[in-house]
Amino acid sequence: MPQIFKVGSYWIYFWSNENEPLEPVHVHIAKGRPVSNATKIWITKNGKCSICNNNSKIPQQVLNNITRLIEGRSFEIISKWKEKFGEVSFYC
Repeated sequence: MPQIFKVGSYWIYFWSNENEPLEPVHVHIAKGRPVSNATKIWITKNGKCSICNNNSKIPQQVLNNITRLIEGRSFEIISKWKEKFGEVSFYC
């Protein structure tokens, strides 16, 4: 799992195999280490976050802080996605 960055004990990462056809750009968030059913955040065309699910049950205040950081680094995340998967599409 390519780790993008960490926020405290939370990992923000991609799965190495993001399905076929490739899903729109998104990140997973898990506490401690990557897990298969982690919180999933879509990155929109304008660099904002859209929460797909909060399967990791991250407390809302913590999730709000993490999504603000993701939005602030969305250009970096999109660039890393393109580097890793060769293409970029957006959920919205």
